[in-house]
Amino acid sequence: MAKFENKVDFAVLISVTNANSNGDPLNGNRPRTNYNGFGEISDVCIKRKIRNRMQDLGERIFVQSDERSDDGAKCLKDRAKKVEGLSKVKDPDEFAKIACREWTDVRTFGQVFAVQGGFSVPPVGIRGPVSIHQAVSLDPVEVISMQITKSVSFDKTDGKGADTMGMKHFVRFGLYEVKGSINVQLAGKTGFNKEDAEIVKECLRTLFVNDASSARPDGSMEVIKLFWWEHNCPDGQYSSAKVHRSLKLSLKEDVSAPESVDDYDILREELEGLHCEEIEGM
Repeated sequence: MAKFENKVDFAVLISVTNANSNGDPLNGNRPRTNYNGFGEISDVCIKRKIRNRMQDLGERIFVQSDERSDDGAKCLKDRAKKVEGLSKVKDPDEFAKIACREWTDVRTFGQVFAVQGGFSVPPVGIRGPVSIHQAVSLDPVEVISMQITKSVSFDKTDGKGADTMGMKHFVRFGLYEVKGSINVQLAGKTGFNKEDAEIVKECLRTLFVNDASSARPDGSMEVIKLFWWEHNCPDGQYSSAKVHRSLKLSLKEDVSAPESVDDYDILREELEGLHCEEIEGM
């Protein structure tokens, strides 16, 4: 496995059309927006989708969704106990080394192991090399609310339940940008390698494969393009902020309210000595 040696920055453009990109449970599950009306997708939501894609690609994942559990474990503690000898390890560094070797998402994003009964080691914290910002739309989004019938009677004699009527919310259209980077120093500590970086790249490119639901029908959320910048040194020739700013995204002059990705000009400023791979999404 090749060592990860050069810093990487990346950006992903995501289009959302008539879908709930990321519902807010504290706001009636309406799509997340900030005070200025710009749409948001939390970094936790994005990492969940990446983990799901990693599973699809055959990688071992520690933080699994309940409906996607592939090892029979009912909680994280049970999953950790399935690793032979891990519960007996007393050295935190050794525990972290084994965890990073066992699970791709741990050596990618890091993990806090708040271990309790049944383990010999105190709580262990691992910092991962891949950091991801929350996604933010390029312009304010319009959130549509639709009243729906969300339940029916199981038995005719029961009558309709009190929760028969409900609301469904979705973004009419929004183009969102996700930014992130991969740190070489932290990659060395977790064992994150070039092959892992390629897995992350493929997961970002195919982020919404096998992700359809009633809130996100197939085709309603799409990765338009992935920009993958690879520096020529561990610390990078430029700061991540400058690299991300080199991507110029703006509405076309004759457009006032965007309805599709075609309403945007997507340009990239070349930075001397910095290689950028532009990858079409799926």
